[in-house]
Amino acid sequence: MDWLRIGAFALLILYHVGMYFVPWGWHVKIAQPLEWVTIPMLATNGWRLALLFLVSGYASAALFAKLGGSGAFAQSRSARLLVPLLFGAVFIIPPQPWIDLAGQHGYPHGFLHFWLHDYFGFQFIDGIALPTWQHLWFVVYLWVYTMLAALVIAVIPATARAQVANGAERLLRGWGLLVVPMLLWIAIYVAFPEHDETHALFDDGPSHLHYLVAFTIGWLLRVRPMLFEAVTRCWKIAAVLAVLAFAPIAWVEGTWPGDIRAPDWAILIYHLARQVQGWATIIALIGVADVYWNRDHPRRAMLAEAVFPFYIIHQTIIVIVGWYLLRANITALPSFLILLASTVTGCWLFYWIGRSIGWLRPLIGLQRQ
Repeated sequence: MDWLRIGAFALLILYHVGMYFVPWGWHVKIAQPLEWVTIPMLATNGWRLALLFLVSGYASAALFAKLGGSGAFAQSRSARLLVPLLFGAVFIIPPQPWIDLAGQHGYPHGFLHFWLHDYFGFQFIDGIALPTWQHLWFVVYLWVYTMLAALVIAVIPATARAQVANGAERLLRGWGLLVVPMLLWIAIYVAFPEHDETHALFDDGPSHLHYLVAFTIGWLLRVRPMLFEAVTRCWKIAAVLAVLAFAPIAWVEGTWPGDIRAPDWAILIYHLARQVQGWATIIALIGVADVYWNRDHPRRAMLAEAVFPFYIIHQTIIVIVGWYLLRANITALPSFLILLASTVTGCWLFYWIGRSIGWLRPLIGLQRQ
């Protein structure tokens, strides 16, 4: 699961590099967006974040088993998540909304004026909420889910929790692990077909239901490891299903690209296929990890530790470098290479410097030495 987490976050960084090139709205865009980039981006859209929540659910269950109590678990998760969230919102995130405002909304002031006078104003400027957590919304949601887990553990007796886990295991045995969560995702979409993910916490209920399915399955995989037998049974079929389900997604996007609105029936097919492709891909990736990546490596612990600092800093690096690439009118291929190289280099520097300074470690999501 460590390797799966490392790979998922590496893919997330590559995805955010790709956001500079697609026509979708973002903080900073290349002058001539590339329509074809939307296809590989869409191939990951249905599962990349849910996979992170699933792996986080697994890790949270492992941490709870180590700490042995809901209070200690809640305290540990709060320290590891809220401290870097606050640090990131104050010092790491601000260049992103400033570049967004300056580049797309005509904001007239420089960054220092923005940070000192406007960023902490608890206001909206041209629809952009300030201050903001931007890509760190994942940390906010994960903290909420772990606090919910701590509350459930504190309120429900251990015997009742064991009975629920046993019942879930029976439901998810065999092909249930592939079918049941997929049907839940489809039901959530059917119940809330007009919902667009907001990352704003309080108005994002359907997204919470979607991600809580993944988080809960991850938790169950840790407390009922026999569910990996279900993964072994169905991951190859899930991989084929994921590829087949992506075909209508790519077809709809290719037929009605960009801002062209597809017919309602095509939108329905697109979103139903997205739920199938998303969950099938997650099961396939767990199966691949269980078969081929279930071994240690001297670099594994370091890479697993570096994931959170990389996540905190990566998008700010991409947005800042993209801002200067846009102003210099650099074409697509050199821009991609520069963005990738600068992001990887900047992330490693952020991690290596932060891990070597004791008081900085908890600010970037690392344990104190």
